[in-house]
Amino acid sequence: MKKNMKADSEPEQKEEEQLPPEVAARRDLYEWIQSLMVALIICVAVFLFGVRLVDVSGSSMWPTLHDGDKMLVSDLFYKPKYGDIIVFKTDRYDPNKALVKRVIATEGQEISIDFDRGVVYIDGSPIEEDYIAELTKTKLDFIGPQKVPEGCIFVMGDNRNASTDSRRKEIGMVDERMILGKVYYVVFPLSDFGTVT
Repeated sequence: MKKNMKADSEPEQKEEEQLPPEVAARRDLYEWIQSLMVALIICVAVFLFGVRLVDVSGSSMWPTLHDGDKMLVSDLFYKPKYGDIIVFKTDRYDPNKALVKRVIATEGQEISIDFDRGVVYIDGSPIEEDYIAELTKTKLDFIGPQKVPEGCIFVMGDNRNASTDSRRKEIGMVDERMILGKVYYVVFPLSDFGTVT
């Protein structure tokens, strides 16, 4: 009588050979360096292709952001909308300096400001601004109402009466192509860590 034989689909595994301690240590070091290099390449790729750390300089975005905060900024698939906090540059003001402000109006919208009452209007309706330090009383160079041109935005700092923003002729309407990205998180100091709204 023939016995039923069970066929193994995998060959028998050889017992792992014991490596000398020096060889095992070199192998572990090589694997650790390889993992570190992969992580470094991923980090560099992420920062080169859309994510960067930017420092806040000054108090124009107080109380939302503070001088010295480090922000995580990205421009991946970004389209500006009202309320976003962005980082941008403008040649008319200082081509070497990045500015951080809040988007107040986007292309096609009309902005007007009642400086006596401190109220900002978009398309004739007052906007609710629970993020500002105080009402908008400082006119700077603003003469309104103004319509935001195609491909541009109008920005202001949350510390309205101590901010250089779209009310100044040196900045004015910001070309969307000059946006470096939207601010998503404050990552330092740890006491301020969290999302930005």
